[in-house]
Amino acid sequence: MKAFGKSSIRVLGWSASALGLMVGSAAHAQDAAGEDDDSSGGVDVIIVTAQKVEQNVQDVPIAVTALSGETLEAKGVDSIEDLSVVAPSVSFRKGTTSANSAIVMRGVGTITFSVAAEPSVSTVVDGIVLSRSGQAFMDLVDLERLEVLRGPQGTLFGKNASAGLVNVVSRGGTDSFEGEVKAEAYDDNEYRLRASLAGPLATDLSARVTGFYGTYDGNITNVYTGGKVNGYEHYGVRGILDYSGSIADVRFIADYFKANDDCCADVRGVSGGAVVDAELNLPDGSAQGEDQRYVNHNLVTQTKDKQWSLTLSGDIQLSDTHTLSVVTGYRNWFNEEIREGDFLPRPLTTAGELHDNGVVTTEQMSFEARIASDPTAPFFYQVGGFLWHSDNKQDFTRRDITCSTSTLPVDPVTGGRPCNLNDPVNTIYPTATSFSDVNSSNYALFGQATWNITEQLGLTGGLRYTWDDLSYTHIRAPGVNATTGLPATGPGVSGNPAGGTIAGGGNGTNVSRGSQKNGNISGKAVLTFKPTDDVMLYGSYTRGYKGPAYNVFFNHTAPNNAVPIDEETSDAFEVGLKSLFWDRKVQLNLAAFTVQYDGFQANNFVNLNGTIITNLTNAGTVKSEGFEADLVFAPVDGLTFNASAAYADARVKEFNPNPATNAPDARNGTQLPLAPKFSYTLGADYEADFGGFIGYFGTNYRHMSRQYSDLGEQGPIDAYGLLNASIGFSDPEDRYRITFHARNLLDDSYVLLNVGNGSRLQIPRDADRYFGVTARVRFD
Repeated sequence: MKAFGKSSIRVLGWSASALGLMVGSAAHAQDAAGEDDDSSGGVDVIIVTAQKVEQNVQDVPIAVTALSGETLEAKGVDSIEDLSVVAPSVSFRKGTTSANSAIVMRGVGTITFSVAAEPSVSTVVDGIVLSRSGQAFMDLVDLERLEVLRGPQGTLFGKNASAGLVNVVSRGGTDSFEGEVKAEAYDDNEYRLRASLAGPLATDLSARVTGFYGTYDGNITNVYTGGKVNGYEHYGVRGILDYSGSIADVRFIADYFKANDDCCADVRGVSGGAVVDAELNLPDGSAQGEDQRYVNHNLVTQTKDKQWSLTLSGDIQLSDTHTLSVVTGYRNWFNEEIREGDFLPRPLTTAGELHDNGVVTTEQMSFEARIASDPTAPFFYQVGGFLWHSDNKQDFTRRDITCSTSTLPVDPVTGGRPCNLNDPVNTIYPTATSFSDVNSSNYALFGQATWNITEQLGLTGGLRYTWDDLSYTHIRAPGVNATTGLPATGPGVSGNPAGGTIAGGGNGTNVSRGSQKNGNISGKAVLTFKPTDDVMLYGSYTRGYKGPAYNVFFNHTAPNNAVPIDEETSDAFEVGLKSLFWDRKVQLNLAAFTVQYDGFQANNFVNLNGTIITNLTNAGTVKSEGFEADLVFAPVDGLTFNASAAYADARVKEFNPNPATNAPDARNGTQLPLAPKFSYTLGADYEADFGGFIGYFGTNYRHMSRQYSDLGEQGPIDAYGLLNASIGFSDPEDRYRITFHARNLLDDSYVLLNVGNGSRLQIPRDADRYFGVTARVRFD
């Protein structure tokens, strides 16, 4: 932040913290003392589409966190990765690339490298269900709102929603001209710029165009290059056309997003032995745990993302009581992963080099049509159909350098003997390339109806029939020496073809193929009771479904990895309370849940032709149960306190026993990965008119309890808490605003992922305290 005075911003950041923490009580006391103050307070009404129709979030019998775009910006939620800041039930698996990252909700998520497996948590962007989790990890800009729906949501949303759903809604056109420019700058050369224009184009036709750019050097130093890594460069544009006529509302969206990230390098936090530590030669040594901020990699891990999409949606009034809603879209996603896989600066006789380059391309098309009756009537319903197809392709190349002996001498400084890259006799270059093509089609018919039996009592039921058609082709030849073309193996480079050897039960070719089809009926039943207009009690049962899969990845080898993976089903029971009281100044929502997943898709033992292997399969049964509480307190206008808490005991109930010994799986009863038992957020926001200017104060604290990175309680992640604060000022019309930010004020370092007992850590941006400033201008 050299460009705008790092020390000054730090001082203001500390001031933001102090003011943000103290302002709640001070402001409340001031308002209480003023007898003529007419500030009435009250919690804002939020309209959501959690049930595909517009409803007050307090009338929806689902555990929902709904936030406006402005609230997300104020809380510092810039991407899906930041959701746990506002939704403690959500956690996140950080991979070296977005293609290998995943959302976890209530302790349940799908963690796999396969390109033929669905996520458990669905992401829906402007009505379009995303095919892969990695597509969701883009910047959140210019949103109308974001909804987090917890628990199975398959009845109405269908695809990939067996554990929950994130619903993203973009901000559209406006009836009058308006514009906004926003610039941000943070420590360590992080800068962002966003601009938007909106307004009418003609009668009943309006538009919005938004463009953005962001860059960041990174929080990890690579001593090999002397530069920073784990940074990013993001840019994109979105255009929206809105037509609002007498009988139809139509929206067309086109967007483009590109990312060039030198992220995300695995960081060593434990000693690798005398030779490895000396080879790395990290400034503070290797054994720094979560405080490590250095690597020594001769290849910079990178993620290159590019996606664009077209979406067309419309609501057509068929009559005074019925509406036809249609949404169709095309999305194209390109993801390239360049990965450092040996985590050393050079190959040694005791540790070879492993470098990966993988490209995933996804094309998806979908169409949905629904007819809905008037949702304000005592009995209302909706029925619809859904068509969806995706084509996922992956090209992946692994390149090794290995030597069991070397003509070079032992390095007197490190004690390691490096491979001689000019010695083709003792040094070999094992390599292999794979190509995968996965086609997935999904067809569904669904319906849901609500009958308000009395003004207090209501009943909702829904059903969905789903048909999945999944096929794959995977091609990979055995590894060869890149210099001679002769057969060769190395770290992660197999000597067997993708089709497997005939002796091992395979087809003896470089090709493995498979296909399967599956039908399923899922649904839900909900009973609601409203003793007053501001209180609703509900109880629900939901049958969830996640489609079949295959274990398709670089080293996929038949028949071991060609075993079809069946559907995963879930049975969820939930009871909840949604309430407003004290003249609607307090909103308290509670939910208690228990969900059991059968046929849970995870790695487990498989008996394949008499041989016991480990493979992605239907491992057995897991269970998640707990409670959630969300509290909003708005005692006076401009002042809001909020608190959210989530307790989820997500465990392996029973995995299938080892087929060789019939012994119970050692992971039975253990905590699921990325499933903290207890998490909570606390926050306060205050807006005050000081006469010539308006002041804005905000603070939030997020806590995550201890969790694990992998099944079997492997890779512990210690508990951590993050405190953020901000202070801002604007003119009375809020045309010009400047805001100072302080992130992770307590400087509580933490990791997102721990693989290999500390040998590979993912260290996020906000694991260190940092400060920044935002300037925003609005015009019309």
